[in-house]
Parts: sequence; structure tokens; C-alpha cells
Amino acid sequence: MVENTASKQAFDVSVNVQAQQGGSKCFDDDGRIKRTGSVWTASAHIITAVIGSGVLSLAWATAQLGWIAGPTVMFLFAFVTYYTSVLLSACYRSGDPVTGKRNYTYMDAVGANLGGFQVKVCGAIQYLNLFGVAIGYTIAASISMVAIKRSNCFHSSDEKDPCRVSSTPYMIVFGVVEILFSQIPDFDQIWWLSIVAAVMSFTYSTIGLGLGIAKVAETGKFKGSLTGISIGTVTQTDKIWRSFQALGAIAFAYSYSLILIEIQDTIKAPPTEYKTMKKATLLSVVVTTIFYMLCGCFGYAAFGDLSPGNLLTGFGFYNPYWLLDIANAAIVIHLVGAYQVYCQPLFAFIEKTATEWFPESKFIRMEIEIPIIGFKPYKLNLFRLIWRTIFVIITTIISMLMPFFNDVVGILGAFGFWPLTVYFPVEMYIVQKKIPKWSTRWLCLQILSLACLIISVAAAAGSFAGVVSDLKIYKPFKTSY
Repeated sequence: MVENTASKQAFDVSVNVQAQQGGSKCFDDDGRIKRTGSVWTASAHIITAVIGSGVLSLAWATAQLGWIAGPTVMFLFAFVTYYTSVLLSACYRSGDPVTGKRNYTYMDAVGANLGGFQVKVCGAIQYLNLFGVAIGYTIAASISMVAIKRSNCFHSSDEKDPCRVSSTPYMIVFGVVEILFSQIPDFDQIWWLSIVAAVMSFTYSTIGLGLGIAKVAETGKFKGSLTGISIGTVTQTDKIWRSFQALGAIAFAYSYSLILIEIQDTIKAPPTEYKTMKKATLLSVVVTTIFYMLCGCFGYAAFGDLSPGNLLTGFGFYNPYWLLDIANAAIVIHLVGAYQVYCQPLFAFIEKTATEWFPESKFIRMEIEIPIIGFKPYKLNLFRLIWRTIFVIITTIISMLMPFFNDVVGILGAFGFWPLTVYFPVEMYIVQKKIPKWSTRWLCLQILSLACLIISVAAAAGSFAGVVSDLKIYKPFKTSY
């Protein structure tokens, strides 16, 4: 799953504004205002979308796998992501790559190439993934709020007080904020949201990397081993499960396929959108991989076997406490907006479905105008108020029952990686290019898909094993950090 879909909507807005300024008579072959995106804008957008909270678990993932397997696995995920993204970008137009019908979203591409049932399966996976992301973001935001509280507590007590803090109140606060924000119509279309999210994600990612480098420079040595966390620190069985879970964490950090088609829909032609997107994908995956390698490797070098599950909240770093506060505040601000952006497609789907099923229902359709001084009246929809509030409450309660950042990240990465990043792009490409069944190319694509399925299953198994292990010592609503 991508980390910052907000940047996509804002980029669309900027593209439309630029096109309108250039002249309203300029239109593309589909009747829409002429697109102005390039290799550079698409690359920048992908990088902004990918680099997010997933980067925080990469040091922990590298620690489970070691100096050989850790970077190797990151490189392999980068290669697979690049390759399948190229396959997916070939499906932006159905039929002819120059004049074929455009597919504006991932779901449109699945529908055009694979048909109705596959669209339903894709939609179910997508919406379940979005539900999971809402839970993951609630956990991550609350842990960062706890980290701010603890870092100030450590500082004021000269690190003598253990500063145990429960995450439950902070999850409730985050939930209340999300209930309020969920009532803002078209939240994902707010143009400045992208800029804020991009600045915040780069802020905390860069601080994490900088602190890792500083820690290595301070100690003067690289910690860790070739094979990862040592037996004794964990049991042999735990090491296996945690290695599988690390695969899910890395997959989560790389995933952005759900918005690739939308990004491609902003690119101008000629040359064809496919050629431009192929270059943009290569550039962005290379830049992202270098950044991820640095974050994962320097985090591991700094802490070795003790690498925290979340680089900025695991308290491998205590000082400078104000810098940690800035980084964690940036995480919270980013996730407040990202939660809403990710949930908008799910909100829209439920509300559209409810309207179709109950077209005469006044409860679903009725809007109450609430006057606001100096602004247009706010239109309050009772169905939206009640159902979105229930949704946020459910995600908050699940987060309080299972506040395990690494486990949830691993599950999300495993659940979304194979179907959304590999299976659908491969199957759509086979249909698009009419690749004969049992041909060499068809077999190679199927082998790739099968291998990635096995990796996803292993990652999911490791993450669920982590949840089971954590639940043995966890007391609901009582455990503190």
C-alpha cells in the first residue's frame, strides 16, 4: 500500500490549473484538459507517495535478515516492483498503446482487461487493505504521540524514570480527530494536503536516517551480523517467523501500484504515456531503493540485534529529544491526513452502494444545512455522520486490542503485495499483449507470480505468528510502552 496518496490528488489539481492557464481549448484525445506531466513530475510523485511510515520498520526488517539477506531482499523487492509496475503501465490504454481507450484508475484497468468478477475480487482486496491501513495508521500515530510524551519525560528525569505510558488514550484522541475530519466532504481533494504530507514524510524519514548515521559515527563501528539477529536473543522458531515478517514489512514500504495508473493519467503525450512512465518508474524506484538501503542499513548498523520495530519510537535514540519530538510530530500530522485520504475510496464506495440500494431513503440522501459565519453553509448528511463515525470507532477499537506496529505492517504488506503489485498486473499484461498460454514468456510471468505468492504467504504467516506471540503477554487496554 502507498504511503501518501494525498500527493496524487494535489498533483492532479496543479496539472489542471496549469492546463487551464495554458488555454481552455487544449484537450487530449479523451476530451479532458491536456495533460502536462513529464518523467520528472511522475517520478517526484511516485517518490513522495512511496516514502512514508513504512521506512520506519526497515532497520528492524534488516536486523531480522542480516547484512547479506537484508539488502538483497530489498533489492529483489525493488526489481519486482519496477518490473510489475512496467507491466501495469502498459495497461493504461486498452488495445493500441497510442490511441487505445484510457483507463483512469487501477480498477478501470482490471475491468477493461480481466472483466467483472476480477474487478469485484480486486475491489474486495483493495477495500480490505484500506481498512487495514486505517488500523495501522491509528497504531503508528498513537505510538508516535506516546514517544513524544516519553522523550520529554526521559529528558526531565535525566533518563531515570522508566516513563511507562499507555497508548490507549492517544488512540482515542486520534480517533476523535479522524471522526471530525471524516465529515469534511472531498477531504482528499484539498490541494495543500499533498504538500504538507510530502514535507512531513521526508522530515521524519530524513531525521531517522540522520540519527542512524550519527549513532554509527558516535560509536565508530557497524553493529549487526551477516545472518541477522542471533539465536539466543530470540529462539530458532522466532527467528524464522520474524524473518518472514520482515518480508511483509519491506513489501509494505515499496507498494504503490494502486495509484500508478492515476499518476500515469497525468502524463502528456507524445511520447506515449507508457514510455514516459517506464522511465519515471525506473528513476523513482532507484532513488527510493537507495534511500531505503541507507535507512535500513544505518539503522541496523547503529543498533544491531536491538534495532527497534519503529526507528523513531523504539528509543534507541534518546537525544536530541527535541529532534525526536519534531520527527514524531511530523509522523502524527502526516498520518492524520493520510488516514482520511486512504479511507476516501472506501467511504465513497459504501455511500454510493447505499444510495443505489436504497434510492428513496431520506436518511441516506437528506442533508442539513448548518450556517457558518464567513463561509458557505456546511451540509451535514446524517448517514455519512453515523456510518463514518462507526467506521472510525471500529478501527480505533481494533487498534487498541492489537497495537502491534510491526505485525500490522507485515500483514498489510503481505496482503497487498501479491494480488495488487504482482498478480493483477501480470494477468492484465498477458491479456493486453495476447501472450499465448504455455509460451516461454507466459511461463516466466506465471513463475514470477507464483514465487511472489509464496513470499506473501510466508510474510503473512510470520506476521500472524508475531500477533499470536504478542497477544500472550499483552493485556487489552492496559499494556503500556
